[in-house]
Amino acid sequence: MQWVTVSESHAGQRIDNFLMRELKGVPRAHVYRIIRRGDVRIDKKRCKPERKLRLGEQVRVPPYSGADVQQPGPLSPALKQRLLDLVLTENDDYLVINKPSGMAVHGGSGIRLGLIEAVRQVSAAWQHAELAHRLDRETSGCLLIAKNARFLKFAQDQFRGKGVRKEYLALVAGTWPSGVKSVDASLKKDALGEGERIVRVSPEGKAALTRFEIERSYAEATLLRAMPETGRTHQIRVHCQTTGHAILGDAKYTPKPLSSRCPRVASLCLHAARLSFEANEAGDRVDVEADLDPQFAALLTSLDSLENR
Repeated sequence: MQWVTVSESHAGQRIDNFLMRELKGVPRAHVYRIIRRGDVRIDKKRCKPERKLRLGEQVRVPPYSGADVQQPGPLSPALKQRLLDLVLTENDDYLVINKPSGMAVHGGSGIRLGLIEAVRQVSAAWQHAELAHRLDRETSGCLLIAKNARFLKFAQDQFRGKGVRKEYLALVAGTWPSGVKSVDASLKKDALGEGERIVRVSPEGKAALTRFEIERSYAEATLLRAMPETGRTHQIRVHCQTTGHAILGDAKYTPKPLSSRCPRVASLCLHAARLSFEANEAGDRVDVEADLDPQFAALLTSLDSLENR
């Protein structure tokens, strides 16, 4: 058993993310399990996974030497080159990657090499990389990664303070009502199984607001620009579902399928198209855009072709 004092570089970090670095190679599901059991304490008190650490607090970290510790897999030359090709912008403090659909940001649950574990193996300059935020495995697009602890805290403060602006492209089933410009519905996470969560609209949940603009209307689908004002888990996916127009390719939130005359939807049609944040304390802003994932782009091309027949 060890007690770890929260340093300035970790102040503001969630306890679950803090433990993922302290207990290297431990499956994420186990981290949540020991938090729920009360094996992890902050100043001798039980905590929840989303609890944010404060400077000087004492964190009780239980020992772990289980056989299921997962060491990150080796980085292949092909994956290394792919990651380098996906970099949208970079400086000494951060990089923004155009994350492909289907790539998990973290290892665990049978995934030996998530995006962040792979990034740390690319070069010495990236070995201390940390996720400043997350994207779902099937969501593609702009992902901000901090290269040092100072910028990580700076970026996370921006996300909490709404200093980061995010825009997504989402292809939803059916005709989106032109009068629906926003969805303001509180969201609550429910457990489905070990490490798996589903999000539902609930008055007991956390406040969540997403603004929407129609980009393009098709016969059986609508391309939306979604701008979340808050950063809840699965926020855009659930807000689209609650209007009756779920995102295509979303197996968890059961969208309506397109008819047989339309192209097959191969993956979740949700893309983090644009990210704007402050690069430094002087307030210099960075605005980054990411090209659509190839499968998403191909689907839109096919829908455009059908419309023009």
